[in-house]
Amino acid sequence: MEKEAYSIQIADAISIRDCKNNFGSKLLFFDADELFYERFKGQYIYVFKYGVVSFYNIPKDTAEQICNEILMYGKNLMKEEISETISIIIGGESNSVTLGTVVLKEFSIESLRLIMLNISQSVALNNYSNISEQILEDTKVHTSYLEEKGKLDISGKNLKKYIGGVLNIKNKISENLYIFDSHDVTWDDEILNRLDQNLKRIFDLKDRYRSIHDRIEIIKENLELFKDIMFHKESSKLEWIIIILILVEVIDMFIIKLI
Repeated sequence: MEKEAYSIQIADAISIRDCKNNFGSKLLFFDADELFYERFKGQYIYVFKYGVVSFYNIPKDTAEQICNEILMYGKNLMKEEISETISIIIGGESNSVTLGTVVLKEFSIESLRLIMLNISQSVALNNYSNISEQILEDTKVHTSYLEEKGKLDISGKNLKKYIGGVLNIKNKISENLYIFDSHDVTWDDEILNRLDQNLKRIFDLKDRYRSIHDRIEIIKENLELFKDIMFHKESSKLEWIIIILILVEVIDMFIIKLI
């Protein structure tokens, strides 16, 4: 028996509390970060606070309708679709994970949650990767201008917005993604733990996380340099203002004495 799990990034964030209070499906599990629903028998929906919704055994046109309903609880809706799909085969000789397919010896809610969690985190990493890559490209424009002209083409306000954006992405990744931590359901179950590690390996979650982290660190180093240059520039302006004021005062005193 083969079914599909499908995850899509619909917003920058989803209010778990509002969704829990209003979304009309059978709630099987919830905490501050996640909501796991059974829509109909054998159909499941997983909602994550970092803006991703995952579906199992639900047609994509129906999933699209559900996403539109959940969007009411979303913040900063996505302009472009970021999604991933994986096939899940039930009834194999043993659990196995390959690119695009997961084989389970037998169906369990815990195994399904792990699969939907990992594919959702893969989608979220794609989103954060796109954002960090765009910021890095923007930063390169300013470093190229600095190399060519010997000065910055960015104001202090925009620089602060860049720094805030980088720190915001870093904080979101740290808060929302459990790349290096095992999920609670794996703690006392070696089979689930092995499945979780295999899923992380197939989706390449750890290396992709490190790649985003390294990219953000490069951006931060560049922005720190920009900040130092701008601070030096502002300090120089202030020094010149003080010198001019002192000079004006000296000239004024000299004129008074002459008079």
